[in-house]
Amino acid sequence: MKMSPPRPEGSSDSSAGVRLQKVLAGAGVASRRGAEELIVARRVTVNGRVAELGSRVDPQRDVVQVDGVGVAIGSDLVYLAVNKPRGMVSAMSSNAGASAQSGKPSIGDLVAPYGTGLHHVGRLDVDSEGLLLVTNDGTLSHRLMHPSFEIAKRYLVEVDGVVPRGLGRSLRAGVELDDGPVRVDDYVLVDATPRSALIEVEIHEGRNRIVRRMFDAAGFPVRRLVRVSMGPIKLGELKPGRVRHLSAGERRSLYAAVGL
Repeated sequence: MKMSPPRPEGSSDSSAGVRLQKVLAGAGVASRRGAEELIVARRVTVNGRVAELGSRVDPQRDVVQVDGVGVAIGSDLVYLAVNKPRGMVSAMSSNAGASAQSGKPSIGDLVAPYGTGLHHVGRLDVDSEGLLLVTNDGTLSHRLMHPSFEIAKRYLVEVDGVVPRGLGRSLRAGVELDDGPVRVDDYVLVDATPRSALIEVEIHEGRNRIVRRMFDAAGFPVRRLVRVSMGPIKLGELKPGRVRHLSAGERRSLYAAVGL
């Protein structure tokens, strides 16, 4: 029996797979015509090599980049934004861990219809709410959670009482916790009354309950905590308990943020 020659590393089989322009269009990069123009302009690579018009790729195996930024082309990859309500646990199964013990609903309950192998990127404690990213793209989620990439997260924080003018300066300088110092990258007093204050902070750390512990240490226990963005992805108008697919542009922005 005649054996086919092995497929060279970094190349795509011209007789198998899916046409590259179709894959790019399906990933939302451009229309098929626009994808052809990107290929002709030598802005597309497959496995590190400049692609040619008519190239075919294996969406489950090949690495496609446009202008050096990875494109999510796997047909089974899922990228979701979830607005986690207060009282819901960050577990992927209602039968797992704290969810089983408390009987509370879980993130897994919300995203079950969207695919398999899903996991949340980071977590929010049961009393916190707001944006969670859920995906089955292990490479992306690993990088998003790795401290070296310093993915910024923004929160709206509601506290009781009147906050002093120097609180922002103190939090920027850093607060000492039992597991090391922490500081905010940005601090904005959004609203204040004699009874409470609404503050927006940005922080790139991901330690457990880090925002709550930081405000506790500063003398202002958190009444309400909402994550409003994670890297380039914003919560926007997504209502509590709702789920949406990330757009192609949002997926590309996440890839760019972690150097994929």
